[in-house]
Amino acid sequence: MRILIADDDPVSRRLLELTLPKWGYELGVAHDGLEAWRVLERDDRPPLAVLDWMMPGMDGPQVCRALRRLATRSPTYVILLTALSEPRDVVEGLEAGADDFISKPFHTEELKARLAVGVRFVELQAQLAARVEELEQALAQVKQLRGLLPICSYCKKIRNDSDYWEQIEVYLSRHSDAVFSHGVCPECYESTVKPDLEKWKRERAGG
Repeated sequence: MRILIADDDPVSRRLLELTLPKWGYELGVAHDGLEAWRVLERDDRPPLAVLDWMMPGMDGPQVCRALRRLATRSPTYVILLTALSEPRDVVEGLEAGADDFISKPFHTEELKARLAVGVRFVELQAQLAARVEELEQALAQVKQLRGLLPICSYCKKIRNDSDYWEQIEVYLSRHSDAVFSHGVCPECYESTVKPDLEKWKRERAGG
């Protein structure tokens, strides 16, 4: 999974550069907040980011705020690296849109575990986005069926989008989950089926 790290401290950044690829992450590197934001504002932004709190240009919380203002179904999961430990600092980071915190200097096993939580969150988020898309497609089909449908006044066939005429049950089956069974309504039985049956009986009796 792709991940962005942003840290202006060369020692901390180098440790992340050496560690994360060993865990299977595809790494992107930013040297300050502005560079990190230029990566995260793109449509192909990585799903995970580890941002230092104190950076020139834009600090970690500022990047988080800008990121949360983006209209997207798949927001990046952000972990802030910080030496700050006061409760008000944690509140500020959460209100800015951070998903998790790791104190500096960080323990590699803790970082690995917190990134694993981020991966699970991103995967669940992707499944949810896919489900939402499926529901939107289903709703679009329902809206299509509520629109104007050209139907033959005689044979009751429907003209489809390709300008071909087809049986109404075939058309509805392709555009919905409806399953059809066939029967005869009382009116059709009295007006059509019953006279045909009586005619057939008379013909047999006369033959």
